[in-house]
Amino acid sequence: MAVDSSRTAVIAALVGNTIVAIAKFVAFFVTGSGTMLSEGIHTVADVMNQVLLLIGIQRSQKDPDEDFEYGYGQERFVWALMSAVGIFFLGCGVTLYHGIHSLLHPAEVTDLGWAVGVLSGALLIEGYVLYVAARGLMNLRGELPFWTYVRERADPSAVAVLLEDAAACLGCVIALVAILLIHVTGNTYWDAIGSIAVAVLLGFVAIWLIGRNRALLVGASMPKDARARIREVLRRHQTVQEVVELKSKMIDTETYDVLLTIEFEGHRFAERLRGKLETAYPKINDLEGFIGHAGEFADDVIKLLGDEIDQIEKEIREAVPQVKIIDIEPN
Repeated sequence: MAVDSSRTAVIAALVGNTIVAIAKFVAFFVTGSGTMLSEGIHTVADVMNQVLLLIGIQRSQKDPDEDFEYGYGQERFVWALMSAVGIFFLGCGVTLYHGIHSLLHPAEVTDLGWAVGVLSGALLIEGYVLYVAARGLMNLRGELPFWTYVRERADPSAVAVLLEDAAACLGCVIALVAILLIHVTGNTYWDAIGSIAVAVLLGFVAIWLIGRNRALLVGASMPKDARARIREVLRRHQTVQEVVELKSKMIDTETYDVLLTIEFEGHRFAERLRGKLETAYPKINDLEGFIGHAGEFADDVIKLLGDEIDQIEKEIREAVPQVKIIDIEPN
C-alpha cells in the first residue's frame, strides 16, 4: 500500500537526518565553514519537514465520519504542503541568506578534515535513505516509467522524501567540492558559493513539491491514461450513444471520484426486450391494456438501465482500480 511505503520512507529519513544534522553542526563548530552551517540548516529543515509528513500520514488514516464523509486522505497533502513551504523558507531562504552573507563577509575556514569526514558519512546515510524511498516507489509504480509515476501518481509524502534526500546527497557533493576548492585555491569564497548552490537546489525542490500538493488539494483530474481507459470501457457498451460529460477528481493518490453523464441508446434496451414485447403484443386489445403493458415495459427498461449502469461501474473499477466513487447520470 502506498501509505505504508510512504511511512517507511519518512521514518527512515527522519532517523537518518537526525543523526546527520547533529554531525553537521558539530563539524560547523569545529571548522567554522559556512557551507557546513548551510548543510546543517538544510538537514534540520529536512527533519522538521519529515515530522510534518509523518503527522500528515497518520492523520490521513482516520476513518470517515459525519464531518468528513469521504475520509481524511487529503489531509496528508496539507501537511506535505506545509513541509514544502518549510523547505522553501527555512531550507532555501535561510541557507541563501547565510551564503550571501558569507560571500560579503568571508570568514576563516579551518580543520577541513572534519568537514570532509562528516560529509562523507552524511552522504552514505542520505544515500541509504534515498535508496529506501526510491525502492518503495519502484515497487508501487507497476508498468509506468519511474519518473512518470513520481510526477503523476506517487504519494507526495514519498516523493518529498525522495527529492529531499536526492537534494541532500547532491548538497553533500556540492559541499565537498566547495571544501576541496578552498583547500586547493585557498579562497574561502568557495564556501559561500557552496551555500548558495545548496539554497538554489532546495528552492527548486520546494517549488516542485508546492505545485504538486497544490494540485491535489485543489482537486486535480485523474491522469489522462486513466480517463482513456474509462472511455474505452464506455465504447464497448452498445447502449452508450454518447458520453456527454466525464469529470474526475483525485480525492487522494489512491482514490478517484468520477462523474459521468451518458446519453443511452433507448432502442438497444427495446431490442433486449423484443421477445417480451412480441409475447405481449397480441394481448393488447384496448387502451387500458396498452397502458398496463407500457407501465411494465417502463419498469423493465429501468431495470435494464440499472443493470447496465452497474456493469459499467464494475468494468470501470476493473480498468482503473483507483476509481472508488462513481456517479453515472443518464442524460
